[in-house]
Order: sequence, then structure tokens, then C-alpha cells
Amino acid sequence: MLKIGDLFPKFELENQNGELITNEKIMGEKTILYFYPRDNTPTCTTEACDFRDNIQYFNDMKVKVYGISGDSRKKHENFINKHHLNFDLLVDDEFKLSKAVGIYRLKKSFGKENMGIVRTTFVIDEAGYITNIIEKVKVKTQIDELKQMLE
Repeated sequence: MLKIGDLFPKFELENQNGELITNEKIMGEKTILYFYPRDNTPTCTTEACDFRDNIQYFNDMKVKVYGISGDSRKKHENFINKHHLNFDLLVDDEFKLSKAVGIYRLKKSFGKENMGIVRTTFVIDEAGYITNIIEKVKVKTQIDELKQMLE
């Protein structure tokens, strides 16, 4: 698992429109990369809508927001349209980035164990270094926690 002060790993992921987003592309701006398990599940939808409803704050703070899951471009596109999301979702369908940052692991859900993305949020500075990590994301308080970190 990465820690605060580490350089965020290199990555190339497509967004919902097929555009390539890379660590080089986000250089020069603060960035929030929030990893979540799946589109259109109750908690993931709440999380995405919270970012949507607070995107003006992040824009004012000059912070880009990207959601990342293993879902396909098509699923991301449908999720964005259904919930009027105003930020990009990135496709990590082979879980390469999730594995590289140490958050693709065995987890328990509804009594079953399976491999998947553990909900985690990274704040990255303009030079690509991790300034904050929320490991045990509480969706209800995450936005307030991020605002405290950014101010």
C-alpha cells in the first residue's frame, strides 16, 4: 500500500469517452483519485453523487476529481448519464492501477470473500506526490474530510 509522500505510480487509463488520462496529464494540478468497487451500487452511487454535488468547491480549489473502478467505458457512460455526473470516471478493468496502489485485495461482502477494489481515496499534489489518503472511506463524511485536507 502506498503512503503519504510517495510518488503516485505511472498510469494510463481511459475515461468514459475513450480519452487517455495519464499521470503526466494530471501533473501541474491537485487531483483526487477515488477508487470505488462498482457503478450503480447504492454506496458507490451516493459517493459519486456527493462528488457531483460538491464539484464546484473542488473546481474553486483547483482540484480535479476522477473516479476509478473496474467497470467498462459503457458502464461508466451509463452511470454518468443516469446520475448527471460532472467529472470523469476512469476504467481500470484489468485492475492494474488498483493492484499497483495496493487496494485490489481480498474483501468480504455479504458474507462472501472475493477479490475487488477496496474503497480508497488519494489526494495528489501538482508534482504527483500523495499528500493524503483516506483508506477506510466513510462515504457520509468523505467530502467534509477532503475539504478539511484541502484548506
